[in-house]
Amino acid sequence: MNPPPRRPLTLRDVSEASGVSEMTVSRVLRNKGDVSAATRTKVQEAAKRLGYVPNKIAGSLASSRVNLIAVVIPSLSNMVFPEVLSGISERLESTGLQPVVGVTDYLVEKEEQVLFEMLSWRPSGVIIAGLEHSEASEAMLRQAGIPVVEIMDVDGFPIDACVGISHRRAGRMMAEQIIGAGYKRIGFMGTKMPRDHRARKRFEGFTRTLAKAGIEIADQDFYSGGSALAKGREMTQAMLERTPDVDFLYFSNDMIGAGGLLYLLEKGIDVPGQIGLAGFNGVELLDGLPKQLATMDACRKEIGQTAAEMIAKHYADGPDSYERRVELEPKLALGQTLLRR
Repeated sequence: MNPPPRRPLTLRDVSEASGVSEMTVSRVLRNKGDVSAATRTKVQEAAKRLGYVPNKIAGSLASSRVNLIAVVIPSLSNMVFPEVLSGISERLESTGLQPVVGVTDYLVEKEEQVLFEMLSWRPSGVIIAGLEHSEASEAMLRQAGIPVVEIMDVDGFPIDACVGISHRRAGRMMAEQIIGAGYKRIGFMGTKMPRDHRARKRFEGFTRTLAKAGIEIADQDFYSGGSALAKGREMTQAMLERTPDVDFLYFSNDMIGAGGLLYLLEKGIDVPGQIGLAGFNGVELLDGLPKQLATMDACRKEIGQTAAEMIAKHYADGPDSYERRVELEPKLALGQTLLRR
């Protein structure tokens, strides 16, 4: 894993790549002056391909960086990422560095837009969720010349450094517990996989482990949208109507899992006697449920603290002062919905 290149891209690089003058490049990127549509497109495509981001720090500060750390996450609407942000903020508190947050809504094009705007202010580092990015986003991150820490996942190859859990391992661990408890007819409910790469990897680890034991998923359902109790109730009802003989339901997150649990208890279904349940994330807010949901803690706050520590060490002790890949171990909590007594 190589650190980002030290020489930042310049207008000249974009000029040479697009075949127009530096002045024209400057006009296009500042959206100033009269430039033809064809030339504008040519310059924008060259800049995107190179990963060039204009510097919004003007005059004598042009070669400097601000004391901001760009934190790019997919959502603030669930309870997962606020814990990550808490860990980042706590660790940076005494460093003089300040986190500033951008939200992508799991959209590739929005991640590109957020990165472009944030990097144009020349932050001192980037903490970004996930290892999968578009070519344009990856180019910007590689050319930024600052520490880049990708968080929440270690199943892949980071641009600079990463910290998180192995989601494939998490899926495998949960499948092993379910198999060991004797369940055979298993249903899965989760978010749309193309947008949520970490949920996809958990599903891959989960289904591969089941397959080795000769078990196929009996039913599955995917949705777009937030992790809501109402959605969990709705999906659980629909799955039981389609596949009434399921004996276990695995949810990609705790919120829809909690909705499923409430629906089953409301219908008088014995959990886990008739149907076992498990979620993912270890959300403390759900500790007040009638039964404690089996789940897995993804080490969210620790991930935030470790990512911030990496960047702080970069500036205090140099780029070789920290590990470039830190894998944390997910913690399985069996709760009261998995093991049959």
